[in-house]
Amino acid sequence: MNNIIACIDGSVVRDAVCDGASWVASRLSKPLLLLHTLEKQQQHGADDLSGSIGLGAQSELLAKMAQLDQERGKLALQLGRSLLDTAATRAAANGVEAVETRLRHGNFVEELVALEGEARLMVVGKTGLDHGDELRSIGSHIETLIRQVHTSVLIAPQTFRPPARFMLAYDGRDTANRSLDRIISGGLLTGLDCHLVMVRGNSAATEERLEAAADRLRSEGFPVTTALLDGDIYETLQSYKQDHDIDLMIMGAFAHSKVRHLFLGSNTLRMIERTDIPLIVLR
Repeated sequence: MNNIIACIDGSVVRDAVCDGASWVASRLSKPLLLLHTLEKQQQHGADDLSGSIGLGAQSELLAKMAQLDQERGKLALQLGRSLLDTAATRAAANGVEAVETRLRHGNFVEELVALEGEARLMVVGKTGLDHGDELRSIGSHIETLIRQVHTSVLIAPQTFRPPARFMLAYDGRDTANRSLDRIISGGLLTGLDCHLVMVRGNSAATEERLEAAADRLRSEGFPVTTALLDGDIYETLQSYKQDHDIDLMIMGAFAHSKVRHLFLGSNTLRMIERTDIPLIVLR
């Protein structure tokens, strides 16, 4: 569990992915692994030619299609290497000393799952190559990735800046306390201002759990601001983020509470799609 793995593609968020991964690698003094995957593109048309044209013409067209596929593969390989080389240069400029690049053929998620044993944290872009500059879309594999890996994932928006303060959505349950453990022991967020935000009712027990969590963080040297709020979880967290200039959001996946729904369907997409700051999903 040594590498910070950054997934590099040709999308508009590739520089932010590289910058975010560089920041993590530097903070944790870990090597950076830059990964680019070449996913096989499904080809159409070959089967449809059967019976439509003569065998000679069909063979000629199929040969041309095979040649085009071969050229497309070579260009994709060249592009992948160029993307990785550019990202490696950028990471070095960001101060990362240990940088490795890997070019793989296969499915994006499957490659990351296979590499999980080497991963300390994974960094992916909020949008994929297929989305162009449509920043309210998310990469089609992100939700699948979050469900399949047990490694924390940083999701980068179009730009990344080193954060000064982070917000943790906290609900007082065991899974949320495990997120606290990860924050305290992980070292990535040490020294940053923490905003501990709970979106629940104003019961005394709830407030006690919130303050107990804040005390744990303070005892480890974290400057902590607490907020006990009411309202829709998504809207409330987004409003707090804007009002307090939060530049990194932390959320635990699959908590047994209302926050749980943020990672079990449409609310997951909503949170990731609409946020304009990096978001770390703790596993």
